[in-house]
Amino acid sequence: MIFDHRTYICKPGSVPLQLALYQEHGRASQEKHLGKPVLYGITETGMINSYIHVWAYEDAADRATRRAAMQADPDWQAFLAKSAEAGYLLSQQNQILTAAPWFSLER
Repeated sequence: MIFDHRTYICKPGSVPLQLALYQEHGRASQEKHLGKPVLYGITETGMINSYIHVWAYEDAADRATRRAAMQADPDWQAFLAKSAEAGYLLSQQNQILTAAPWFSLER
């Protein structure tokens, strides 16, 4: 199992606006292809004005297949356009993590 950990940095004060935009225009399409996230969280300490989400995949091939389907979805493309137009996001960092040998994701 692998985990896709993504951190998004927003303009100061705009995290709630970006998350509202995602909730209304992007969440359904993303979850249709990727399933439910392991975590969708707002940073309270440390790097403020940011949020993270973590997705679980069986392996790199599973991740590539599901993300390609999402990228081809017109609804997801519409959300990306709305997000770019809003201009709340400043940067993004992605990390692929592997589970510790003893870890099991209970869903």
